[in-house]
Amino acid sequence: MRIVRRSSVLATIVLALVVGGAVAMVGLQVRPWWGLLGIVPTTIILGVGLWQPFRRWRLARTALPADARAWLRTHVPLYPRLDADARDRFERDVQFILDEYSFEGVQGVVVTDVLRLSVAAGAAVLLHGRPDWELPGSRSVLFYPHRFNDEYYDSADAAYDGMAHQQGPIILTAPSVKDSWADSGDADNVVLHELAHLFDFDNEGADGVPSLVAPASAGNWQSLVRREMKRVRRGRSILRPYAAEAPSEFFAVAVETFFEQPHRMARRHEELFTALVAFFHLDPRTGHRTATPQSDAPTVETDQVTGPDADTDVSR
Repeated sequence: MRIVRRSSVLATIVLALVVGGAVAMVGLQVRPWWGLLGIVPTTIILGVGLWQPFRRWRLARTALPADARAWLRTHVPLYPRLDADARDRFERDVQFILDEYSFEGVQGVVVTDVLRLSVAAGAAVLLHGRPDWELPGSRSVLFYPHRFNDEYYDSADAAYDGMAHQQGPIILTAPSVKDSWADSGDADNVVLHELAHLFDFDNEGADGVPSLVAPASAGNWQSLVRREMKRVRRGRSILRPYAAEAPSEFFAVAVETFFEQPHRMARRHEELFTALVAFFHLDPRTGHRTATPQSDAPTVETDQVTGPDADTDVSR
C-alpha cells in the first residue's frame, strides 16, 4: 500500500485547478474581486483529495505498538520471515488498515484490538508482495458471535463463518477469526479466505478467476483450477474438500494453504504454487518478493484494484 499515489495526487491537483479556474472566470464576469471565489472549490478539492495521503504519511512515521508486533511474530508466519525494511512496510500496512477500515461488533460482540489486528494482518499478508495494490471492495468489517445462515441469522442451518460482499461489508464470526491465527499452519484461516474472495469479484460475480489475472492467461488459470479441483474430489490434494465446492471457493482455500503451508504446497502442487507466487509476487516460504512472474504461470495485471459494480457475496 502506497502512502501517496502520484496519479491520484496529479488528478486531484488538475481537478482542483480546473474547477477553481472555472469558478474564478465566472466570478470575474460579475465583478473583478469575485474571481477570488475560485479559491474556495480549489481548497476543498485539494483538502479532500490529499487528506488520505496526509493521514498515511503521519501513520508511517508512527511505530506499531510493541504488543501488536509481538502478536504478529507469534501468529503470522510471514512476518518473522521478512527483513527489517519489509517488516516495517508490513507494519505500516497494518496501521493503514486499522485506521481506514471500520470494525463493528454485532449481537453483543466486543471488538477487541486482537480482532481488529487479526483482520489487518490478513490484509497486509495478501498485499505485501504488491505494494501498489489496495484491497478491493468494502472497508467495513462486521463481527458476528456465531455462525450464520444466508439471512445472517444464527439458526439450526447456520453454516457460515464468514462472507465477503462485492459492495457490502465483510462479515466474520469472532470465534473463527480467533481460531484463524491460533494455529498458523493448519491452512484454515477465515480472514485470508474471505479477503481472498475480494480479488475474485468482477462484473459477473465470483468465478474463481482473480480480477488481476491478465485476460490472455485466464484460460490457463481456469484449466489449472479444473485439474486441481479434480484432485480435491479424488482425495489427492492437500486442499480442504471445501475447495471443490466452486472455482471461487477453490481460489480462497488455495490462498489459505499458500500462505500457511507454502512448503507443502510447493512440493505437492508445484504448478498451483508457482501460479500463486506469480499472482502475489511473493514466496511465503522465504518472505521474499518476486520481481517478475515466471513465464509459465498465469500473468497478472498491475493496475490498482478497483471495486466492481455488481452486488455479489461469497460465503465460507
